[in-house]
Amino acid sequence: MQRNAKVLSIILALVLALNLSGGWNRALGADGKRTIGIIQYVEHMALDASREGFVDALTENGYVIGENLEIDYQNAQGDAANLSTISDRFVGKKVDLILAIATPAAQSVAGRTSEIPILGTAITDYVVARLADSNEVPGGNVSGTNDMNPIREQIELLVKLAPDAEVIGLLYTSSEDNSILQAQIAKEIAAELGLKYVEVTISNSNEVQQATQSIVKRADAIYIPTDNIFASAMPIVHGVTSQSKTPVVCGEAGMVKTGGLATLAINYYNLGYQTGLMALRVLAGEDPARMPIESAKNFDFAINGKVAEEIGLEIPADLLEYVIDGD
Repeated sequence: MQRNAKVLSIILALVLALNLSGGWNRALGADGKRTIGIIQYVEHMALDASREGFVDALTENGYVIGENLEIDYQNAQGDAANLSTISDRFVGKKVDLILAIATPAAQSVAGRTSEIPILGTAITDYVVARLADSNEVPGGNVSGTNDMNPIREQIELLVKLAPDAEVIGLLYTSSEDNSILQAQIAKEIAAELGLKYVEVTISNSNEVQQATQSIVKRADAIYIPTDNIFASAMPIVHGVTSQSKTPVVCGEAGMVKTGGLATLAINYYNLGYQTGLMALRVLAGEDPARMPIESAKNFDFAINGKVAEEIGLEIPADLLEYVIDGD
């Protein structure tokens, strides 16, 4: 009896150790479902598309919502307090996996748990955001897909569309790590191309209009990276730049559709789908610590024909096939 009790205690200790070390191959709940919490930083077209792609990847590969899958979707609406509340909710609920959409969402939930596996998407750089040790071996409970833009090609597109531009204006949010990184890269590329640049940063959506009004007086064209606040406020930017006739190249196609001029950018639905395929592997038992962070595989041109007409810009013939309808 003593020997059996000793063996049982060793087994229990091993099980506890595995749980504490973040063993990802969790047993199904009593209802036979996997539960995934989705925490989205803010609502705009790119982030919505990435969420849709993620869910489609699951439902097209054996998961049926209401049968063997529960999805708890929460949107923080750009509010840090909401991010904290949602993060605590998912940790308390002990969900099987968390999808974090955008850098602030991932940073919030990663600060609450080192055990629940987290996949991120629409995040520019996991290392800079302090979410992973490296892209090759993340090392913790966070992996996912990044949305690093082809920034050089985007600046070159801006030059092609506005060949007389000498000063490039940069608009971005000073508290978003992804935006800061992209803006720094854009500055370096502008300098290499012999362009001058000016920048105006914001801290919240209330500052978007004033920032845009300020920069159009100092710049010949504007570059806006995949910045979450600006993405959700592009109609405000458009209201200013359509009057000043200033071309705006953006970080992603949703921003073009809602008021920007053009981009060469990621398809966020595809990026979310790619993240969903990673989720299938995590739910099957793979450890995020050893799952390399994946990059987008394809980029698409998008040009807003209505905006081009408003600002009096003639679209080059080789780009006409990429004209889209704006909102």
